[in-house]
Amino acid sequence: MNGDALDFLISVLASCLRISIPIAFAALGAIFCERAGIVNIGLEGMMLVGAFAGVLGSDLSGNAYVGLLFAMAAGALFGLIHAVLTVRLKTDHIISGLGINLLALGITTVLLQLIWGNRGKSDSVAGLGNVTIPGLDRIPVIGDLFGSVSILFYVLIAAVILSWIVLYKTVFGLRLRVIGDNPQVADTLGVNVYRMQYICVILCGVLAGIGGAYLSIGEINLFGRDMVAGRGYIALAATIFGGWNPIGAYAGSLLFGIAQGLQIRLQLFQIPVQFVEMLPYVMTLLALIVFRKSGRGPLAAGKHFRRGEG
Repeated sequence: MNGDALDFLISVLASCLRISIPIAFAALGAIFCERAGIVNIGLEGMMLVGAFAGVLGSDLSGNAYVGLLFAMAAGALFGLIHAVLTVRLKTDHIISGLGINLLALGITTVLLQLIWGNRGKSDSVAGLGNVTIPGLDRIPVIGDLFGSVSILFYVLIAAVILSWIVLYKTVFGLRLRVIGDNPQVADTLGVNVYRMQYICVILCGVLAGIGGAYLSIGEINLFGRDMVAGRGYIALAATIFGGWNPIGAYAGSLLFGIAQGLQIRLQLFQIPVQFVEMLPYVMTLLALIVFRKSGRGPLAAGKHFRRGEG
């Protein structure tokens, strides 16, 4: 492989790792949510409020890590709203998710105007920055990919591993998987299905909020109106692609990251811009078509559980 081709490959892979971070966080949240029987297309809105709250917290405190806590809290709040609507009030899951997305877009736009006097973007704030591991940045290729990355990349890797352990090696995970397929059986065995659903939907909001925070205080250090730009829906696609498995979902996020990275680099060549811009979404749809049949989602996802029925 000549030098130009290697540089091109490294640049695409580096972009892939960076772009996949917010998608993967949201996808992990979606796994817990759907394993609990709750469909959540409100990931887009949860990421958006996370991105906004991250900037707000950083602006108020001057500390990006405080902003990250704000983002997690905002995501948890919107997760709680979705849980109340779907678990307690038995609202249709899709309608509730759409409402979450519209609420997030509306409230962040209004608050942008109220706080910063701008309906398009916020002021610049302190960001999380990148972490450099001594010595790693001097290793060829490896240093280009991992020498200086956001701390949220390492948090993500830990979250993927921990999520897999929780789902497949703990009693909590076993109960959760039973709830996803047959909540009546779990209820018969003494599992508090409602409590598990609340926990998982709120956890989903927290993880989506972290993903949103990466987009704002992890990358550009400001909030832009509707900056999530469909990544919440892509995260759902990554969840399905990965077979509702944390490791598989991360692989799906990397796939979209590669497509997005190629999109950025291909703009340098004489290729119609419309084709280049649709490449990530076409690759995601193709992956869904190819891999959807190989995985089986939670059978009870999207169905309302009522104690004592069945």
